[in-house]
Amino acid sequence: MARRLEGKRVALTGPRRAEELGKLVENMGGIPLYRPAQGTVLLDDQALRSGIVDWVEHPPDWSIFTTGMGLDALFDMAQEMGVADQLLERLQEENIAARGYKTVNALKKRGLTPIVRDDDGSTEGLIRGLAQHELRGASVLLQLHGDPAPRLVAWLEEQGASCRQLLPYKHIAPPEAELEKLLSDILAGEIDAVTFTSGPQVRFLMEHAARQGQLDALLEALKGPVLAVAVGKVTAAGLYEAGVPQVLAPKEERMGSMMVELARYYAGEAEPLFATPSGGDEQRA
Repeated sequence: MARRLEGKRVALTGPRRAEELGKLVENMGGIPLYRPAQGTVLLDDQALRSGIVDWVEHPPDWSIFTTGMGLDALFDMAQEMGVADQLLERLQEENIAARGYKTVNALKKRGLTPIVRDDDGSTEGLIRGLAQHELRGASVLLQLHGDPAPRLVAWLEEQGASCRQLLPYKHIAPPEAELEKLLSDILAGEIDAVTFTSGPQVRFLMEHAARQGQLDALLEALKGPVLAVAVGKVTAAGLYEAGVPQVLAPKEERMGSMMVELARYYAGEAEPLFATPSGGDEQRA
């Protein structure tokens, strides 16, 4: 992978491991541009406590977990509240679904095994698994991280399920000046590729562009020459839902894998995926 990013300007929008990723870009010959599109991630203490009490007192038919970090935060808080054993007992009696290997591992650590899990690490994969079960009239508790999942919630409601959402974390937008710098660089063609490592980064950038009356221009720029790069299928799905037509993403949801895939793209060994009419990511260029 040496020097495969020679001269390429790569915007890094995530706050986590930005410097590490920047070094990787430099080692491949590229130029890292630090353009944070996500601010502080805070534990939403009050909402989490209320959600846990509601969970224990009114257990759902289905519990759906989408992140390992959110699951750990949930149990840490339940432990602090003195209801962790009760929560675990409830979960042992419920149907459990999970998205992502980290989430499955967090469940297994607590002796819990999901009866439904995604087949590819994506929300669409989770929906495919849940579609094998009757959900009409079922109560569902959906654990997210810090961003809503409108596609999954809409699908659950279409099946006739009632859905409660629990978001242990909340994401704070970065300063407007940071978002404006990223937006202006993309529109001016000062960036060759822009990387996204979470849904909130996509949302905050799109919302800022919309406020500036530049959303259409942003989406047009991301058709090319600027390439949108996602850390995995979940983040890629957020880009598709926002209207970005093509996204480069690795098969394994790893930040390092994302940069390797970008290097492969510029070497002519990888292609971005195009959104399908249903919002999936099945079509190659």
